[in-house]
Amino acid sequence: MPRIVLVGAGSVEFTRNLLGDFFSFPELRDAEIVLHDIDEDRLATAVRMAGWTASALGATPTVRASLNRREALAGANYVINIIQVGGSRATQIDFDLPARYGLHYTINDTINVGGVFRGLRSIPVVLAIARDMADVCPDALLLNYANPLAILVKAVDQGVGLPVVGLCHSVYWTVHTLAGYLGLPFDEVEAFSGGVNHLAWILRFEHNGKDLYPALRSFVESGGVPEDDLVRAELFRRFGLYPTESSEHHAEYSPWFIPKGKVESLHIPIGEYLSRVAHNQAEFEETKRLLDTGAPFEIEQSGEYAPVIVHAMDTGGSARIVANVMNGATGAGSDGSGPLIPNLALDACVEVPAMVDRLGVHPMGTRPLPIQCAAYTHPAVDCQLLTVAAALERSRDLVYHAVLTDPQVQARLALDEAWRLTDELIAAEAEWLPAWLGGAAPNWTD
Repeated sequence: MPRIVLVGAGSVEFTRNLLGDFFSFPELRDAEIVLHDIDEDRLATAVRMAGWTASALGATPTVRASLNRREALAGANYVINIIQVGGSRATQIDFDLPARYGLHYTINDTINVGGVFRGLRSIPVVLAIARDMADVCPDALLLNYANPLAILVKAVDQGVGLPVVGLCHSVYWTVHTLAGYLGLPFDEVEAFSGGVNHLAWILRFEHNGKDLYPALRSFVESGGVPEDDLVRAELFRRFGLYPTESSEHHAEYSPWFIPKGKVESLHIPIGEYLSRVAHNQAEFEETKRLLDTGAPFEIEQSGEYAPVIVHAMDTGGSARIVANVMNGATGAGSDGSGPLIPNLALDACVEVPAMVDRLGVHPMGTRPLPIQCAAYTHPAVDCQLLTVAAALERSRDLVYHAVLTDPQVQARLALDEAWRLTDELIAAEAEWLPAWLGGAAPNWTD
């Protein structure tokens, strides 16, 4: 049976969802599950939740826990990374300090100022995880859920060279949503996407071989799109393809919405992620209360890809997923050579469909993105490349340039203001930033 390690398992709700999916596969019900976190209370709660989930689904896994990362990783077949360096305190700074400069965000964890600083906080820790894996489980596959996802995948590939796949549910749920708009069952539609994480596009959308884009266009023009998806609908009208990430993300990915006073008319939820952080903390406390009282939890299929990957690789089955991998991955390109997405940077992490079998995850190349879609996507690629370069080259200068890729910064700040904001964020988040940047945290090679 596979040995599956969850790093950051104290994110109890996500851990429960993942384990629910793992134990839904009969072949994985006696897997070895190893839980690791640096927070003793959260780790203990995760162990209790794992036991409850296994019992509820009739599974008999071996569940272990360790506060020691190398001990947890030893002998792993699959390592799932769900950490968040700095937690809620760092996230609050990511929102509050830019707000003093007139910068307002919804999620702020992928590109933008928040994505850069979340990346700078997280890269050293994730590289240290990958370095430990190279020592104690060199054949394991790293499955990364942590954001900024593409930045972390690229950092691991470039910094350590360990096999890594980034996983996100945005395409899965976008296709669910679009099928619902058209009154079609999810399992009857086919979709093919391409781009980068949180900024990809539905390139093909079909039902029984019939193109669904004309029907989707009619639905959008009829005014049927709900209030929480108006930004994506507007992008679809202008760019010709539907984006795969939520409207709240896309609202902060360009200068056309928040800086232009479209917050109310397009129902853009400023500070949405802060509400999620508060909810997650409340959810953790409620989880402990329910475990204490013996009350049941709801277990639903989450649609996450990690259990699908482990099941296919361990049993020799096959599955189709969406994967975040390097654009120049071996065997890439629609014809088996060249980049997976020809008009995005070769050294970028991209998001494409992939097949999974016993031999691993096999990404599928796409045609070039429509030129207008590629142009919209390039700033996210630039942010990814600059943030990773800053971290690996230990270059404070490149941190400023990574911040400059933020469309909100470009829309609102002069260069001297962008430099001051960056300096203030470095000072405010010093406890989580690496020593080379003047922070209190170790460099990943220390």
